[in-house]
Amino acid sequence: MKRIQAKVRFKGMVQGVGFRYFVCRTALSHGLTGWVRNLLNGEVEAVFEGRESEIRSVLEFCQQGPSGSRVSEMLIDWEEFRGEFENFEIRR
Repeated sequence: MKRIQAKVRFKGMVQGVGFRYFVCRTALSHGLTGWVRNLLNGEVEAVFEGRESEIRSVLEFCQQGPSGSRVSEMLIDWEEFRGEFENFEIRR
């Protein structure tokens, strides 16, 4: 399966509940690169790079999230793979 990039915005109860750490651990365990960060409007933004099947799997896990979180909506922009990242990190 081809490698791609996904830019995602998570809406709902996603700040102050360990959501970024959950996303980071899940992405790393699926061999993805990219980053995740909080936005001032209460959303969480992430960029994932890797195999499409692995990104889709991570997004399914993110929909469930850690306990205390609730994802009400995911806005996903699928883009061409760029190879921009060497690891997956939490940005501040």
